[in-house]
Amino acid sequence: DLAMIAFYYLLRIGEYTNKGEGVQETNATQTQQFKLKDVAFFGTNSRGALYRISPNARPFEIMNATCATLKLDNQKNGWKGVCINHEHNGDNVHCAVRALGRRYLHIRQHSTNDTTPLSAYFADGKAKFVTDQHIRESIKRAATALMYPTTRGTPISLINTHSLRIGGACALALAGYSDTQIQKMGRWRGATFKEYVRENLSNYAEGMSQAMKKVRGFVNIDAG
Repeated sequence: DLAMIAFYYLLRIGEYTNKGEGVQETNATQTQQFKLKDVAFFGTNSRGALYRISPNARPFEIMNATCATLKLDNQKNGWKGVCINHEHNGDNVHCAVRALGRRYLHIRQHSTNDTTPLSAYFADGKAKFVTDQHIRESIKRAATALMYPTTRGTPISLINTHSLRIGGACALALAGYSDTQIQKMGRWRGATFKEYVRENLSNYAEGMSQAMKKVRGFVNIDAG
């Protein structure tokens, strides 16, 4: 669920994982993890308008939300109070909104503290936390199972925690979303996000050769 949330919301690793499995203190200048209070779910009323679902709503309402928003408290580039939103994509498993719902309800079931980070999970009544190493190992296992070296031309050594953020940016680019939309979703201040849109993906060259083959009549209007 955290991997899906990271992919769809283009999250940095520090925004959804711990450095270690224990409770950690962070200072004001560090990227802050998303907490329970940073999540908002929205439904659609009979008139088709969105409304905020109560934080204490029944699980059924949370798990049938139309969209979900993450509010940024603090992060690497210093932006605060920014909201990023995603709609339910129609898949009740592989969807950021449904993944957020499952995380939210699991934490709410075990804790009333709304500052609990989304990386928390509870076993035997004790809180533990998903770490960056957990995510790193998990996505490497997934890439191995999917035979990425042979099916995608990507060595396992290149698969890392940043792959989810890079993958999300590439998915948006391949779907035709503009640079501005990708930049806003990933909260990049400058054009550095373009480094994440991999020009070596075969899809980016689709149709280029045929388009370049076409002979176009032109006149050099600068010739006087």
